[in-house]
Amino acid sequence: MKYNIRGNKTEITESIRTYIESKIGKLDKYFEDHENLTANVVVSSRGINQGIEVTIPIKNAIIRGEEYNQDLYAAIDLVSDKLERQIRKNKTRIQNKRVNEYVGVFVDFIINEDESDTKTIVKRKIIENKPMSEEEAILQMNLVSHDFYIFNNTDTSCMSVVYRRKDGNYGILEIK
Repeated sequence: MKYNIRGNKTEITESIRTYIESKIGKLDKYFEDHENLTANVVVSSRGINQGIEVTIPIKNAIIRGEEYNQDLYAAIDLVSDKLERQIRKNKTRIQNKRVNEYVGVFVDFIINEDESDTKTIVKRKIIENKPMSEEEAILQMNLVSHDFYIFNNTDTSCMSVVYRRKDGNYGILEIK
């Protein structure tokens, strides 16, 4: 696996880089073609907490995890464990999907906390959206650890948004 490690207001030392590569490298055993995968890693700080965000785009999904802790090495351990649980939990479902049946949609928002009234768009993502069932969309939403997921619903032939409700169930918004 290749690594794209960068720091957001944080310096990445060689020991941190080596530790990240060793922990995330343990996930190679779950991927058939791990030589061609790239793990995008962002290390940042939020107050006294150090955080790590790992995104691994694979053929038909995106694996993503984010953790914060006072100790950066503990955050790296936590995110590594979280990603491994995600992969093991969804491995059979991912393997059962046909290759090129759909492409994962990854939507990420950055909130600008500037107190002025002049808000601007700070990030724009272009997503490729292939038709998928509601069950596949829920799987993708869980893989990227978001509370919503935009997809082209094969059941209703329209754009839809699946979202996680506060009670733990899911809801669907259909865009006609």
